[in-house]
Amino acid sequence: MFSKISLIAACTSLYVSTAVAHERAVEFPDTEDGSVVLAADLHTHSVFSDGEVWPSIRVKEAHLDGLEVLAVTEHLEHQPHKADMPHPDRNRSYEIAEGVRADSEFDLMVINGAEVTRDMPYGHINAIFLSDANALLTEEPKQAMKAAKAQGAFVFLNHPNWLPHVSDGIARLSDYHKDLIAEGLLQGIEVVNGTLDGHSEHALQIALDNNLTVMGTSDIHGLVDWTHSAGAGGHRPMTLVLASDRSEAAFKRALFDGRTVAWSYDDLLGREEHVKAVVDACLTLEAEPAVRDYTVISAKIVNTCPVNFT
Repeated sequence: MFSKISLIAACTSLYVSTAVAHERAVEFPDTEDGSVVLAADLHTHSVFSDGEVWPSIRVKEAHLDGLEVLAVTEHLEHQPHKADMPHPDRNRSYEIAEGVRADSEFDLMVINGAEVTRDMPYGHINAIFLSDANALLTEEPKQAMKAAKAQGAFVFLNHPNWLPHVSDGIARLSDYHKDLIAEGLLQGIEVVNGTLDGHSEHALQIALDNNLTVMGTSDIHGLVDWTHSAGAGGHRPMTLVLASDRSEAAFKRALFDGRTVAWSYDDLLGREEHVKAVVDACLTLEAEPAVRDYTVISAKIVNTCPVNFT
């Protein structure tokens, strides 16, 4: 014999609620353990390397997207615009971006970084939280990594499945990368890169096997709106960082601790416990009022995140 209410959520519907503070902001609720979810893009370019926009545009785009953190990561060695705008100081792009942020009072953290750009087996590697990007302009690639570590930088491998570096498009670690990991000079790896327009399952497995932080980035060169249809239903790839608070110190600590999820389209990639924490925070179950003498009730799943789970 059935009780008056014998089955919860036998019939469910999905309800999406995505109130935003900015025009097209990406906002995630705190996780059950009290972590804040900070949306970050930690791989970007401007005309100070091979990008197509001034650094101020990167800051304004990030504000429109509601990002919490933006890293300025110009190529150190690859300077195709150098004849038109020579700049001996590799910190200049960051200085402009941070100046725009400060003048506008945007609620955005801008971080100084650089992309060490070498052919294989070295590859392209980002270092962020730099105090001086010029110190990474070294003849020997590993010296650049040591200079980054001396500045307390967080370092991650970029687009390991990029065809110009791996002809079959399968991410692999070179012996050089393995040495960097063993020496504590490499902490993360991109599993999503917006320039490649997709994610790498092999890179994700590398992250899991080598205790590397899972990263998702735009690697944006042009306009975010044109490249990712931002403002028209799309969004740039990014890293969701599960931090104890919104400070730079907490954000940096969470990166080193590997508390991240890569977000691309409607895919969330990362370690199970971190993806689950984000999804559990996004979705809640609300029961509809019970109807007298009915044995089945209706419930709705409320989604408070900008991820489409259906």
